[in-house]
Amino acid sequence: MSTPQANKRQFSQERLMNVLIAPQISEKATYVAEKNEQVIFRVVTDATKPEIKAAVEMMFKVNVNSVQVACVKGKVKRSGRVIGHRNDWKKAYVSLADGQEINFSASEQG
Repeated sequence: MSTPQANKRQFSQERLMNVLIAPQISEKATYVAEKNEQVIFRVVTDATKPEIKAAVEMMFKVNVNSVQVACVKGKVKRSGRVIGHRNDWKKAYVSLADGQEINFSASEQG
């Protein structure tokens, strides 16, 4: 087994700032957050699990236990005779360490 230090890769800060697109706020995301202590993010399609973990830790100053990724296929949409297709996208389920949370609804006091 390799040491944790060897697994720690350095990513450019510019890349990490662009990995996370937005938090996924929905009923399912709220349920997952309460039950499994996970946060769901929409991420760029070429993001890897180590990049997502590093980006969340850098941006929100939390410890991440694990990352699970799901690729979402875009819906086929139709407008009259024209058939279109929405883009595919990727979402990441980020498990946080015990006692840590990310609160998106709290406004900054300053």
